Amino acid sequence: QVQVVESGGGLVQPGGSLRLSCAASGFRFTSYHMGWYRQAPGKERELVARIGTPGGSINYAASVKGRFTISRDNVKNTVYLQMNSLKPEDTAVYYCNAWEVVTSRSYWGQGTQVTVSS
Repeated sequence: QVQVVESGGGLVQPGGSLRLSCAASGFRFTSYHMGWYRQAPGKERELVARIGTPGGSINYAASVKGRFTISRDNVKNTVYLQMNSLKPEDTAVYYCNAWEVVTSRSYWGQGTQVTVSS
């Protein structure tokens, strides 16, 4: 069974840090690009960061560049999003996405809520 499961969301104060995890199973993790997206109430879903395979190229949204770091562990089949210097505008549901290099097959997690508030 294919599973993409996010965890690590929660409530954090502005300036704080949070690490999101996305555990993948049921497919060949190393054949998939991985990405983090987010959607705030009333706004469209946007790309936050993505990391490719096998080259591992990384892209960030301009709004998070320098604050967030995406990484992947191909042994644990897990992708991470380290979020530092969090701002209230980072508040959103964060989704993990996996897409296959050749077939464009895609899987989405259910999301994890991140709330940045004092």
